[in-house]
Amino acid sequence: MEVTTYSRFRKNPKRYLDQATYNYEPVTITRKNAPNAVVLSADVYTNLLENQFIQSNETNLKWILAGVQQIEKGQITQSTRQG
Repeated sequence: MEVTTYSRFRKNPKRYLDQATYNYEPVTITRKNAPNAVVLSADVYTNLLENQFIQSNETNLKWILAGVQQIEKGQITQSTRQG
């Protein structure tokens, strides 16, 4: 994650926005006498929201973790679908 000042960000916003969107690397913008901000690509932001939603539902989370355990134990089969 890159960290830059608000002044540097303001001088070349395209550079930092391209870094966030094309490289999927968050950019932290520091400010004097104000809280810092983070620039993320829309894809990364959407993914964070989806993960938060999935993990906030205990039933979904248990189902996913059970699937991970099955994979780790080799308890998987390959299904072939036609259609």
